[in-house]
Amino acid sequence: FGVGKVVDSGVAEFKSGDFVWGVTSWEEYSIISNTKTLFKITNTEDVPLSYYTGLLGKHEIEMLALIRSASGAVGQLVGQFAKLAGCYVVGSAGSKQKVELLKSKFGFDEAFNYKEENDLDAALKRYFPEGIDIYFENVGGKMLDAVLSNIRVHGRIAVCGMISQYNLEHHEGVHNLAAMIYKRVRMQGFVSFDYFARYSELLDDVVPYVKEGKIAYVEDVAEGLENGPAALVGLFSGRNVGKQVVAVAHE
Repeated sequence: FGVGKVVDSGVAEFKSGDFVWGVTSWEEYSIISNTKTLFKITNTEDVPLSYYTGLLGKHEIEMLALIRSASGAVGQLVGQFAKLAGCYVVGSAGSKQKVELLKSKFGFDEAFNYKEENDLDAALKRYFPEGIDIYFENVGGKMLDAVLSNIRVHGRIAVCGMISQYNLEHHEGVHNLAAMIYKRVRMQGFVSFDYFARYSELLDDVVPYVKEGKIAYVEDVAEGLENGPAALVGLFSGRNVGKQVVAVAHE
């Protein structure tokens, strides 16, 4: 996803000078023929344009919620939305710096470094002695198994990513799926494209939160298209803190 400025247009709904966000290419100038993947940006004064690559671009939860990859582009927002909805929120991240960020800036109730936990099952019991209602999965792997052991009856698991598995030759298996039966758990995958028709609802809900300072948002900006590949690869080792953005040009 990218944010750009229209240089020329043969489509009625977009004119020269308009700012847009949507599916773009890794280049300074793009010819976009499928304009169904583009959205016009109407609010350019109160929020940075880069927010439309994440916070205002492509995101669509009395609960106990665990957020995985909590300091990343999606996790930081899911946790804050959950807090605004009245949830008790715990996040897991991969460094002490990120754990502190979750608690001090994003307002999570608790957070822990999963790399320092020898027993994930014990860690979850420590933070959720009564079990987990909602698990937001963006990483995959051993944590999912531990969650299934600690999830409550009628618990919900939202799956939007499996970044720990994408580059593995042999994907890790899940061993506690039986818990979904006797705990009547609902696990569902989703992608943002399915909700583009509701984009105006997102703006109505989130822009006021941004203006009122109720949502904190952190970006990790790589300057220049030549640094894009390194920024992308860094996502798979957790090098980024916050939403990874590549700044191709500045308005």
